[in-house]
Amino acid sequence: MSVDWSEVVNVEAVVRWLMSSGLRVILIFVGAFVVVRLASFITRRVEKAFEDNDPSTMNEREKQAATLGKVIRNITRILVWGVATMMALKELGIDIGPILAGVGIMGLAVGFGAQSLVKDFLSGMFVLVENQYNVGDVIKGGGVSGLVEKITLRATTLRDLEGNVHIIPNGAIDVVTNKTRVWSRFVLDIGVAYKENVDEVMGVLKEIGDELAGDPQFASMITAPLEVLGVEDFADSAVVIRVMFTTQPLKQWTVGREFRRRVKNTFDAKGIEIPFPHTTIYLGDAAPMNGIMRVKVDEGAGKAD
Repeated sequence: MSVDWSEVVNVEAVVRWLMSSGLRVILIFVGAFVVVRLASFITRRVEKAFEDNDPSTMNEREKQAATLGKVIRNITRILVWGVATMMALKELGIDIGPILAGVGIMGLAVGFGAQSLVKDFLSGMFVLVENQYNVGDVIKGGGVSGLVEKITLRATTLRDLEGNVHIIPNGAIDVVTNKTRVWSRFVLDIGVAYKENVDEVMGVLKEIGDELAGDPQFASMITAPLEVLGVEDFADSAVVIRVMFTTQPLKQWTVGREFRRRVKNTFDAKGIEIPFPHTTIYLGDAAPMNGIMRVKVDEGAGKAD
């Protein structure tokens, strides 16, 4: 038994609707798709305009462009599809007035009942406006530190050295420490034995720094020659000498590890002692018996007879 659909559905009315409101609904969503894609294309082209010729590092302008580009794409996507949905509902004959009123009331309820969420959004806006940090920076905030992978108006996503991902609400970041803003710095305290000539040791450290800065593998990472700041402290078992490198952002740890390696190898080759903690027992003026000094140390007491 066949069904006469012309009796079930008013085909002419459906065709008229498709040619009028239905066509407009389709055009609305197609237009929204085009606007979203166009906004994405423009923001990505702007990001590329700020790129330099060094793919290994990102300068501040690159980081800021990448961060703002992602935020603008997300906001544009939400706004365009939201407006397109409202326009489509209106074409379908649905009164959007009560919907808009309900959204307004819901916004007030959220404003009063979710103050922490509002705080997160406001903090996120200040992060972007003040350019406190960008995607690609290494920061410490909210009790954790790591590489910034994503910034939204609500939260910041960090990934630490172990690969753990931390999602921190922007309102929870009271104080933020940006470790890679414009340039970075590697500071190292090196302890040598008291018997060493500190002037000679500082000269050796300067030579190691110049050699490292001249290495093609590390030259582009180092923006200023090694600074030997001098004697920093007289520790219990060592004279502490402080040195400092200024590097490209994110490169201070790479340069620091290589500098430590070269210091250890050079000190070993030149016989410069890097002391480790040890205990010296003072025996006083006791005279030896038959040419032999008998020493008894009480374990844990640190006394000698």
